[in-house]
Amino acid sequence: MEQIETLVIGAGAVGLAIAATLSEYNDVIIIEQNSRFGEHTSSRNSEVVHAGIYYPTDSLKTQLCVTGKALLYKHCQRYHVPVHKIGKVLISSNEHETAKLHTLVKQAKNNGVSDLQFLSPIELANRAPQTKAVAGVWSPSTGIVDSHQLMLSYLNKLSEHNGHYVSNTQFISAQFDGLQFIVTLNCDGELFNIKCKTLINAAGLFAQACAQKIDALAPNYIPALHYCKGQYFSYQGRHPFKHLIYPMPEQHGLGIHATLDLAGQLKFGPDTEFISHLDYSPNIKAKTHFVNAIIKYWPQLDSERLQISYSGIRPKLQKYGSQDFIIQDHTTHGVAGLINLFGIESPGLTASLAIAKLVTNMLKLK
Repeated sequence: MEQIETLVIGAGAVGLAIAATLSEYNDVIIIEQNSRFGEHTSSRNSEVVHAGIYYPTDSLKTQLCVTGKALLYKHCQRYHVPVHKIGKVLISSNEHETAKLHTLVKQAKNNGVSDLQFLSPIELANRAPQTKAVAGVWSPSTGIVDSHQLMLSYLNKLSEHNGHYVSNTQFISAQFDGLQFIVTLNCDGELFNIKCKTLINAAGLFAQACAQKIDALAPNYIPALHYCKGQYFSYQGRHPFKHLIYPMPEQHGLGIHATLDLAGQLKFGPDTEFISHLDYSPNIKAKTHFVNAIIKYWPQLDSERLQISYSGIRPKLQKYGSQDFIIQDHTTHGVAGLINLFGIESPGLTASLAIAKLVTNMLKLK
C-alpha cells in the first residue's frame, strides 16, 4: 500500500493553497472528485480581494482575511497572477445607513484595517459617479483577482515542491489506527487504498459529507450544512464605475453590490437563497429583485442591459446571524493528524494563504 505524509481532500482555492504550502515541508497529494480544480465555490464568486472590514474582531475570518490579503498580493506578484488593487467605495443612502457606515469604519480599525478614508462630496462623486449616496468611505486595499490563475499558481507551487494533484478521485472513507489513516479512494471507478499520517478535509461544500466518512471522528464535531445560493448579473455596455461599489450589508451577506472583473466588465451580486440541494441553474425571475436593489444606489441603471450571468453556492453553517470559519485539529476533536475545515465561504479566497499558514502551524511544521 502506498504511503504518504499528507493527503488533502478538495482542490478548491483553500485546499490548493494548503497543499502548495505543506509541500514545502513534506510529500503531499491533493485529490479532487471533479475533472477540474475549483469548480464550485472557488470559481463562482466575485473574485474580490477583501480588506477585512465586516467581520467580528476576534473571529478567524478577520484574522485570516487581514493577514491573507497581504500574503495574496505578495504571492500574486511573485507568480504573476493577474490582480488589481482597484479599491472599493462603501456608500450609505440615508442618515440611518450613515450611522452604520461609521460603525463599520470603527469595526475595520479594530480589525487592523487602518486605511479607510471618509470621502468628501466631491471625492464621492468622483469615485462613485451616478450613485445615490449621502456618504462614502474609500477602501484602497480592496482588489480583484483572477481566481483561476490564482489556483493555477498554487498548483505550480505544489509541482515545484514535487507535490501531486490527482483529479477524478473521490474520497470514500478513512480508518484511523491511532498512528495513521488508511484512506479508500475511488479513482475513475477503481477503488484503492493509501496510507497517510495527515489527512486534511478541505472539501468545501462536501466537507461535512467527507467528515462523516472518517471513522474516528465523533459526529458532534461535524456542524450542520446549509446551501446558500447567490446569483450574479452582468451589465452589458458602458458604465461609469472604475471601483467596486458596496451598499450597506444585509442580513445574510454584503448585499447586491457592484463589482468589476479585470477586463472592466460590471457585474452585480450576489443575492441569497437557501436551497435544499446543489443547483447552479440561473433564475431569471431574480432580475426584478436585482433591479430594485441596484436602483436604490444607481438610479440610472438601464435594466435592459442587465443579464443573468452565473451563480455560486456558499457553505453556510447556520441560516441566521454571522458565522465564522471552523478549522479543527486534534485539540478540538482528539484525532491526531486530522484537520477539518468547515464553512469556508467569503473571504476564503482572500484568506487562502493565511488559512494554509494556520494549518501549517497546527501541524507544527513551521
